[in-house]
Amino acid sequence: MRYYEQKEEEVFQSLGSSQNGLAREEAARRRERFGPNRLADAKQKSLARRFFEQMANPMIIVLIVSAILSGIIGEMVDMTVILLVVVLNAILGVVQESKSEKAIQALQAMTTTRSKVRRSGTVQEVDSHSLVPGDVVLLEAGDAVPADMRLFRMSNLKIDESALTGESVPVEKSPKALSASGGKQVPLGDRLNMAYMGCNVVYGRGEGVVTATGMKTEMGKIAGTLAKTREEATPLQQKLNQLSNVLSIGVLAICAFVFVFDLLRSGNFSSASILNTFMLAVSLAVAAVPEGLAAVVTIVLSIGVTNLSKRNAIIRKLTAVETLGCTQVICTDKTGTLTQNRMTVTDFYGDAELLPR
Repeated sequence: MRYYEQKEEEVFQSLGSSQNGLAREEAARRRERFGPNRLADAKQKSLARRFFEQMANPMIIVLIVSAILSGIIGEMVDMTVILLVVVLNAILGVVQESKSEKAIQALQAMTTTRSKVRRSGTVQEVDSHSLVPGDVVLLEAGDAVPADMRLFRMSNLKIDESALTGESVPVEKSPKALSASGGKQVPLGDRLNMAYMGCNVVYGRGEGVVTATGMKTEMGKIAGTLAKTREEATPLQQKLNQLSNVLSIGVLAICAFVFVFDLLRSGNFSSASILNTFMLAVSLAVAAVPEGLAAVVTIVLSIGVTNLSKRNAIIRKLTAVETLGCTQVICTDKTGTLTQNRMTVTDFYGDAELLPR
């Protein structure tokens, strides 16, 4: 519903509320109906799933095949070492990602906010997660907007909406109803009588009635869209996958050539000769596989995660460490972020020289 097009009285009527806020009993009923005012948490992966995801890597699969072949030819020490490298590599990846998940959860717990609401005509402070549509929320400088709301009363209220629109310049709000020509929607950044979850009050004070909570908010819609996006391989994963494919094809081709060539050269096609030649080809395949590559990559990425954590950056997935370094294009809002949309004199040039400012 386009609450920004409605007048104050119409908004309260649509939401079944008033300037005095909801009654406590009604707020409790609505919370059961609408649920908590929070974004949906990402589905947590079990340790077993994380472990096997570490294994679902072409390079790791090549190592596992190499370990099996080592066992076939009786090289039990090589088989044990390769499997140990594979397991330790998976454990290291799981531990690092689990640490990042716990750190993110701790940050989310720390950022749980409290909001001032008016219920039954009385101002009280409640957990922001308990807000429901129809609640009247009081905002002042320094507050985080806890939900989407239609503003109806304010004094010099300015809100930083950069998290939602990309505009770094605070927006001065107005309680007047808005309308767009041709029945079109007013762009998000131009809805001066609305405040949205995730934005911050930087100046003044105001009051608004909650119109949407949780995943129904504009921020929730963005989060829902992001959750549906398909995860793609990072540049590093693509290169490693290519290396694994080339390595697998190359090793198989060379081993097949060695197997056939050695049999033809010897001219002995007995079962014992074929078995010995096969063992030789398998030994060559095992020797050609770089057993330490996967472990080296994981260790290097873990070091990168550790170094970034010292700079207060939390990396959820190890492979994301390398991705930022491969970034070639950054799409960002220009006005208010890179520029101020103003022509400004920076230097004076006259009489064939730069003049002092």
